[in-house]
Amino acid sequence: MSGMRSYGDPCGVARALDVIGERWSLLVVRDLLLGPKRFNELHAGLPGISPNVLTQRLRDLTEHGVVQRRDLPPPTRVRLYELTEWGRALEPSLLHLGRWGGQASTTPDGPLGIDSLLLSIKAGFDPTRATELGGVYELHIDGDTYHAEVTADSVQISRATAPQPPDATVTTDLETLRAVCRRQITVAEAMDSGSLDLGGREHAKRRLIDFLLVPLTPPPQPAVMRCQQQDPSDR
Repeated sequence: MSGMRSYGDPCGVARALDVIGERWSLLVVRDLLLGPKRFNELHAGLPGISPNVLTQRLRDLTEHGVVQRRDLPPPTRVRLYELTEWGRALEPSLLHLGRWGGQASTTPDGPLGIDSLLLSIKAGFDPTRATELGGVYELHIDGDTYHAEVTADSVQISRATAPQPPDATVTTDLETLRAVCRRQITVAEAMDSGSLDLGGREHAKRRLIDFLLVPLTPPPQPAVMRCQQQDPSDR
């Protein structure tokens, strides 16, 4: 490997951290959950990481079998980074970690990137509404296309066009989508300003709006564990 330190502990948690415990590693995985990216796209989505550190993290994750490289044939000649099947298996853990972290008492300054925003929508989705909100949707955000599909037993979001004609579409920019999802502006206000457009039949558009408006940050849960004072007579 590339000199990474090991905890030397056979516990599965420690072995997982041997693979993804370095700083930035999990965020690289996060930004590949929706689909492959080029190096420059990854770098742009991870403010604060240097090109050298990103190169090292990609090398480490590739050596561990979490990420793989794929070169597109000519005339494209583009190198993509994508998760392996083992790497994609981290998604449930990352979504759960995101829900847990959303309850932290502090929130750093800075806007959510598009990958984080869409994964937050997925993490906050209420599965009891799957039948109600079922459908195939396309999101056109700043020129990039994302496919979202809600079925009775799953929610899938990927960086790709829908494999079939979508029931509804939304076209907007990331800043507007963030504001809508955070209820800072309404969909109607965004449409009136010309910064958001919806396509499809009315009932499908309503389902798409409801899908996007899931809570991005769950409310903090009250503490339920308290230390029980020991009765002196029990000592």
